[in-house]
This record gives sequence, C-alpha cells and structure tokens, in this order.
Amino acid sequence: MPEPTVTPWTSPDPPNEAALQRIFRGEGLLARWWSNGVGYRYEVHSHPYHKVLYCVRGSICFETDGMAFDLRPGDRLDIPPGTAHSALVGGEGVTCVEAPRKDSR
Repeated sequence: MPEPTVTPWTSPDPPNEAALQRIFRGEGLLARWWSNGVGYRYEVHSHPYHKVLYCVRGSICFETDGMAFDLRPGDRLDIPPGTAHSALVGGEGVTCVEAPRKDSR
C-alpha cells in the first residue's frame, strides 16, 4: 500500500487562496476549506478516496501508523485511500484546503 507523502511549499511567499485554487483546478479537483482551533483532535479514521490537503495557515500534525507529518503553511499532504490517520491542530489553530481524488495518481 502506498505511503502518505508530504510535499513542502517551495515559494518564499506564503500560499494564498488564488494559488491554491489554481493548483486544485489544475488537478481537476473541487477544493473544500476548513478551520479548527488550537488543540482540536481528529480521531483515527480513513477515507475510501485519495485525500489531497494543503495547510494554509497555522499548523497541524497528521499521524499514520507510527509516522507523523507536521504541516505548516503551503505544505501538501497526500493520503492514499484506506489509510488510517488522526490529526492534532497546533498552537495557532489551522486552516486547510482539501479535496478527494478518485483516481490513483
């Protein structure tokens, strides 16, 4: 089974909504935005689809089967379908944008 992967943001400028929307549209994905406060926890769960997620503001740590992925603004996390994961929002809260991808790219 493929592993989750993090792709760090390489631009010196933080991500903005327009740039992230372009990325999602370019991949044929419909983005959904969400935010949570400091310390919010997502319990272990999985999805039947490939999750594409960008951290926009703040920070969040995803955990999967002994691996931890700390995301800061602009970082992208790809989670393969069926991967059990949990998440904990960092000390600044978090805003993320994500979309399901049904193909297996």
